[in-house]
Amino acid sequence: MRIGRTEKIIHHAILVCLGIIFILPLLWMLVASIDSSAIQALKIPEKYTFQNYMGILSDPSIIRSFLIGIFLSGGQSIIVVLVSILAAYPLSRYKPSYKKSFLYTILFLTSLPMTAVIVPVFQMFLIFNFVDKLWAVMLFTAGTSLPYAIWMMKNFMDSVPLELEESAWVDGASVWVGIRRIVAPLMLPGTFTVLIFTYTGSWGNFFVPYILIQSPEKMPASVTIFQFFGNYGLVNYGELAAFSVLYSAPVVILYYLSQRYMSKGFSLGGATKG
Repeated sequence: MRIGRTEKIIHHAILVCLGIIFILPLLWMLVASIDSSAIQALKIPEKYTFQNYMGILSDPSIIRSFLIGIFLSGGQSIIVVLVSILAAYPLSRYKPSYKKSFLYTILFLTSLPMTAVIVPVFQMFLIFNFVDKLWAVMLFTAGTSLPYAIWMMKNFMDSVPLELEESAWVDGASVWVGIRRIVAPLMLPGTFTVLIFTYTGSWGNFFVPYILIQSPEKMPASVTIFQFFGNYGLVNYGELAAFSVLYSAPVVILYYLSQRYMSKGFSLGGATKG
């Protein structure tokens, strides 16, 4: 009895320590963003100010980098969701002979590190004159996100009973109508999971845009934060913290708006009765 209680205390202590490790950087970011004399260490501000935010929001180049980041991440997420649904449908509903090998290939592609493919990709961008093209970077990042998205979407689609589509087919619905009106609405939790997973991965992607985009005015916010360090002799930690808070806002807002879909299960028990 005492051993079990001791283990429980140790487990809780470990969880508390891990929580503190994750919370302290976030707490520093929030406090330093309103501190007029922020430093690397976490401290109580002597004077509260919103000047750090005003300095960030009044810089047109930073605002442009945020808009570019939203464009790249949003476009990539939409492309990945649409294509992964179409690719996952035959893998979930049909049993082709190549199904197992195709799924293993997708699983292998998810394990390829970006550093292993970025050199030939950069060479290809040079040949086709795609360097500095935002749409080309968006398509490439969408392609790199598709393998894992297809794998996830296929598992979510397996949870949608085939009987619902068969009932729609009996009523004269086509396959496309079944996907749009039956499968897609019932897959909202999975769809939003893939959307958020793709968006957060793209929003925080530093390496790909840094290599494939050459013009500073076309850099997204994920790269601008790196340039923020290089453009100042002494780093303004207050503005850096304010930038970090604003940089985190889109992902937090997206998760907040979609969490009610992600938290739901596939409550299809009543839909399949009768």
